[in-house]
Order: sequence, then structure tokens, then C-alpha cells
Amino acid sequence: MNQVVDHFVADGLGDLSLRKIAAAIGTSHRMLLYHFGSKNGLLLEVVRAVEARSRSQFGEIVRGAGLGTGEVIREMWRFVADPAQGGFERLFFALYGRALQGDEQVRPLLAESIASWLEANDTLAAGWDIPLGPARAHARLGLAVVRGLLLDLLATGDRAGVDASLEVFARRYAGSWWEAEPDATAPDSSISPRAS
Repeated sequence: MNQVVDHFVADGLGDLSLRKIAAAIGTSHRMLLYHFGSKNGLLLEVVRAVEARSRSQFGEIVRGAGLGTGEVIREMWRFVADPAQGGFERLFFALYGRALQGDEQVRPLLAESIASWLEANDTLAAGWDIPLGPARAHARLGLAVVRGLLLDLLATGDRAGVDASLEVFARRYAGSWWEAEPDATAPDSSISPRAS
């Protein structure tokens, strides 16, 4: 799988057939079909593998001695926004777009990629005694901010601009920010449902 991941991170999605992908990594297209079912099945597994690498890196950052939540956000941003990750980031957004358009083979990416990051953040929150309600709400917010800034970075190349925005976000998480947070799981009566 590592060879497959490295191939797509380096070369992107492209319009390569399974035969060309197999030749590039030194195997046969039949083996790829056997293991992954289709090109999209293969791509989904590539994204899963790289996301697992990213969550592993997140775990290592969190275990860093004495890091507060703001520092963890900055360190994780340095990792995901590293130019060496650009190929994977493009692949991720391309497949995410396919999933949103209803491609059944990659559709599992929609729920999986959010749920797995929320679970990773649950572990982080437990280490700091952050209540689950605020932890989950802020984990989802953090995921949206980071993915949005990554998309901005890929689209504009404005590293200084996205880094500045990330810094504004990270500063919000200095100290024990959760102590002043209301329970994010409680319904807010000030938010009315949309009329249909």
C-alpha cells in the first residue's frame, strides 16, 4: 500500500488506468482489482491510509511534552500544510468532491473522514479533561477551519495569508478555553429551524 500511496501523492489522480497504475508500482492490474475492486476503491484506500498517517502524526504531536491546545493546532497545521503533503491534499479534495457528487465507491469517505478525526480529538480532549460536548463541537470546527484553509492554500498559494488565518484561530485556544464554554450538545433556543 505504501507504494500506491506514494504514487498518488506524487502524481495525483490524473486519468491513469489501473494498468498504468499497476505498471508504475510494479504489480499487475489484476492484483489491484483483486485487492481493491476498482480504481475508485483503490483511491479510497489510499486516502484512508494517508489519513491514518496524519492521525498518527496528530497523536505524536499531542504526546509532545507540555503542548497546549493552541500549540497542537499550530503543529498539526505545519504538518498538513507542508508542501510535501500537497499531492495528498489535492487527491483528498478530488475524491471528497466525487463522494459529494454521489460516487458510491468513494462515498464512505464522507462519514469516515469526519468521524475518525472527531474520535482522535476525543482522545486529546480526555487528556486535558475537556468535557465531551465542547470538545466535539470544537473538534468539528477545527476540522472545518483546517480543511477550509488547506483548500484556500491549494487554490491561491497564499501561504502567508492562510498561515495568518490559522494563527488567529489557534490563539483562540490558548489556556483552558473550555472552562467558559456552554454545553455544546444542549439545544440553543436562539437558533430557529429553517422554514421549508
